[in-house]
Amino acid sequence: MISTLKTALIAATLSLTVASTQVLAEVQTKTIEYKVGDESFTGYMAWDDEFTQKRPGILVVHEWWGHNQFARHQAERLATAGYTAFALDMYGSGKQANHPETAQKFMQEATKDMDQAKARFMTAMNILQNHASVDASRIAAQGYCFGGAVVLNMARMGVDLDGVVSLHGALGSPMKAEAGSVKAKIQVYTGGADKMVPSEQVAGLVQEMQDAKVDLTLVTFPGVLHSFTNPEADKIAEKFGMPVGYNEDAASRSWDGTMRFYKTIFAQ
Repeated sequence: MISTLKTALIAATLSLTVASTQVLAEVQTKTIEYKVGDESFTGYMAWDDEFTQKRPGILVVHEWWGHNQFARHQAERLATAGYTAFALDMYGSGKQANHPETAQKFMQEATKDMDQAKARFMTAMNILQNHASVDASRIAAQGYCFGGAVVLNMARMGVDLDGVVSLHGALGSPMKAEAGSVKAKIQVYTGGADKMVPSEQVAGLVQEMQDAKVDLTLVTFPGVLHSFTNPEADKIAEKFGMPVGYNEDAASRSWDGTMRFYKTIFAQ
């Protein structure tokens, strides 16, 4: 009875002091409103407060649909794995698409000015680095679809990250990595049947990173479509006739590989 009462009091205190914070087992989450210039953005922080030591931080960049529950779930998974994760917002508060045409519009708006895109990313990175649980010297970023392209471009632009992971992200870019400019180690997971990321893009990325002497690991899953990590992809394919699809094996293997990657880079 005492334990039950104590739990109830803690829950009540949390709901009164921080309305946007939830308790998920040991994982704490908090919705964070922030600004980049005059624009408002909405991010989502997740961390496990059972651990008292400072830990690496991971930025999570959403798919082209916008900052949604899928991105937040990835942050929670990373928190469970022992990291503090911040699912950032590249579009702006309230900009979540429910149709491909809207998603395309949001994506084009967010990427038409790469200095603007970098400012949005760096603001979120600063928020993560200043969280009480984070070792600011150990930061990585992972992105999905549109977000995969974002994290690769941040690496190309020389952002001080330990590593970036692109999951079914676009691999081509007007920007090219230059030798000595890329600080991050890079992992890429792509579907062998991804019509949005054709083999020419895959080969082009390998050549680009080899020329720039970047530490790149690339995994391609034969027969796997775009958006293979998202369980909602099959519904999206049916609704809009898009060449996307969830693949449980590829999703599991890419997650496991990402976790091994982080253990390696953060141990160095």
